[in-house]
Amino acid sequence: MTEPLFTVVVPTFERPETLFRVLEAIGNQASPPPFEVVVVDDGSRDETGDRLRAYHPSHPFRAISQRNGGPASARNRGVREARGRYILFLGDDTVPETRLLAVHAEAQAEKRAYPVAVLGYTTWPRDRRVSPFLHHINEYGLQFGYALIEDPDAVPFNFFYTSNISLPRELLLAEGLFDTTFPHAAWEDIELAYRLMRRGMKIVYRPAAVARHHHEITFSSFRRRQERAGESAAIFYAKHPELGDFLGVPQALRFQDRSPLSRSLMAWWAGLGERWDVPGSRQALDRVLREDYLRGLRRSLDARPPAALPVVSLSGRQVT
Repeated sequence: MTEPLFTVVVPTFERPETLFRVLEAIGNQASPPPFEVVVVDDGSRDETGDRLRAYHPSHPFRAISQRNGGPASARNRGVREARGRYILFLGDDTVPETRLLAVHAEAQAEKRAYPVAVLGYTTWPRDRRVSPFLHHINEYGLQFGYALIEDPDAVPFNFFYTSNISLPRELLLAEGLFDTTFPHAAWEDIELAYRLMRRGMKIVYRPAAVARHHHEITFSSFRRRQERAGESAAIFYAKHPELGDFLGVPQALRFQDRSPLSRSLMAWWAGLGERWDVPGSRQALDRVLREDYLRGLRRSLDARPPAALPVVSLSGRQVT
């Protein structure tokens, strides 16, 4: 049997309907490199396990079950089990288009003096109405930020999105994989990318590697996500205090909530973007979501023992 060049690692938790759309699309790739698929079931309590045991595609495939530990733990398990030279991470709700694997393989085969992570483009399903809200969070740095990428061959570390990215397995193992101490699915991928790029890895963007994100997101659910991201950012800061400005720590230390009435009015205006492109609603959206993030970050900073965090001035400069 031909050894796989790529291992597609898909962590999953109780999303069997979208998971099997992902798996079917992987099986229908056009001109793919030799590949295998490793699905890590992260403690699902529904029919996911039974359906995976009954699934027998024509390509090499393994399904592994583990006690629930979160997506970082599941990705780590998949990397350890992989046989491919390259790991391609997909989400259990990011359905690849037919050329995705081929584009990743072509990009990884380009001659370079350094290893790369190849970032593909994750967007919404073709049959979904993309509201101004959904477009904004996908393109302008809240969920993703593809429209902010200036140079596709020199992408910053904070664009390391595990919904659709490939990189050498050896590099992942050498760096120690994802840090599983993050409490939410937020920042653990970016923190790994920061360590990998200090080892000399670069990120390149290849938008022809398209995956479609089949995930229901509302303004309210995304606001909760932003607060959780802020909570996780305090852990990131404790590990890498030199990134205090990048993570918004000085702003969080200064943060004071506006009055309940002001907050409600701003959230109402921002929420109009779920249906209409209203003048000023995107600016309101950015402000509300930024404040949600800072609120979570401030709460998490306040809850951590002083000895667990570096001391900074309000300008962000580390002073001890």
